[in-house]
Amino acid sequence: MTERLAVIPARGGSKRIPRKNVKPFAGRPMIGHAIAAAQAAGVFDRIVVSTDDDEIAEVARACGAEVPFRRPADLANDHAGTLPVIAHAIAALGWPDGGPVCCLYPGVPLLAPADLGRGLDLLQAGGCDFAFPVLAFESPVQRAMRRDAQGRVQPLQPEHAQTRTQDLEPAFHDAGQFYWGWPAAWRAGVSPHAGGRTLVLPAWRAVDIDTPDDWTRAEALYAALRSSRDPA
Repeated sequence: MTERLAVIPARGGSKRIPRKNVKPFAGRPMIGHAIAAAQAAGVFDRIVVSTDDDEIAEVARACGAEVPFRRPADLANDHAGTLPVIAHAIAALGWPDGGPVCCLYPGVPLLAPADLGRGLDLLQAGGCDFAFPVLAFESPVQRAMRRDAQGRVQPLQPEHAQTRTQDLEPAFHDAGQFYWGWPAAWRAGVSPHAGGRTLVLPAWRAVDIDTPDDWTRAEALYAALRSSRDPA
């Protein structure tokens, strides 16, 4: 049976939210939510954390993940991209070509474990190098506005100023939770956004946590979801 790998990239140098990956969120370190989701999904043979940081490594192991190597410094700076980080992990583990690899980001407390299985199904259905979740933009992107230093606005696409909303093409953005991909695609540096298959999530199921405001919103959504699941 083909083995399946989760790689959680978690460097220690987050700037906007210091120590974000190990900061407590709803009673456990943030990275612990990603590890728990991967465990609950039941689709991984190995769950590996790629990090340059001793504390993150210790926390990850305590949560049940492997940390079999350290990420090199040139892949742990502010400019390092996801693709080379996952490619490095694949090489460090000697992972076989036929084994699907999932990059699972560490800041995903709202991730539903079942979505990891749905993403794997999309990848294995064929016709793509990657599969990942997306969200629909809440407002039509064709109605976006440009704002100058004085606060005045102009439409980015004036030709759509009078187009009815229902006649505008829906647009989507990356949910920032995970990417399933084939090892050869990770190594080749193929962008998941160029032809990857997607599953659409509801807006309340994902928050890209980059700022303190994002963190606060994620806590509120997490509390609301947990409350809705608790018996009355």
